[in-house]
Amino acid sequence: MWSGPRNVSTALMRSFGNRGDAVVVDEPFYAHYLAVTGLGHPMRDEVIASQPTDWRAVVASLLEPLPPGTQVQFQKQMAHHLLPDMGRDWFDQVTHAFLIRDPRPMLASLARKLETCTLADTGLPQQVEIFEHVVRTTGRIPAVVDSVDLLAAPAGLLERLCAHVGIPFTSRMLEWPAGPRASDGVWARHWYDRVERTTHFEPVDSPQTAQTPLTADLAQLEAACRPLYENLRAHRLRA
Repeated sequence: MWSGPRNVSTALMRSFGNRGDAVVVDEPFYAHYLAVTGLGHPMRDEVIASQPTDWRAVVASLLEPLPPGTQVQFQKQMAHHLLPDMGRDWFDQVTHAFLIRDPRPMLASLARKLETCTLADTGLPQQVEIFEHVVRTTGRIPAVVDSVDLLAAPAGLLERLCAHVGIPFTSRMLEWPAGPRASDGVWARHWYDRVERTTHFEPVDSPQTAQTPLTADLAQLEAACRPLYENLRAHRLRA
């Protein structure tokens, strides 16, 4: 699942993790991304110490046989963690899907966690690149889920998503126990405070938040994000 930040991707990871037949992987390229880019993200040192910093080692681990009793691996991937020099040869061994969110509330949320935001930080350019690669190499349109649709009709969207990627839907995906998970990345302490309190999909934006004006810099960034988002949104699944 190729996502950008603040797209309710962790809630979707909770959903898949509660299936009973799935194993989830939380942002496996994050340490490599930080080590290569030198970015000063929150908890940078802890993240780098917690994961392999060689993307090849990460890919090898992702392609290992599934643990006994599991049939599904859900990779929660931040699209911007896939850097240009990282190989794409492994793409044909996994099924790709995309999680998107309207840039305006996404940027407002991201700005509360990062001091500065760039277009690359949103993951949207990378999502479009990966999407086009998948279409080009498979001849098929991969699943695209807009978080606003997912939150409005979780059962219907998850049924469509599961059908598209070839796995059975289960109502267990609609609820999960509150709290942290052993599968969460070490960065959960900074990013997952809200999702740890959830037990189901719930709205992330209040009417007041949705109407809060963006700063001039974020408004300019939203304008750059908008066509990329709309490109992907045109292919979104509907309940």
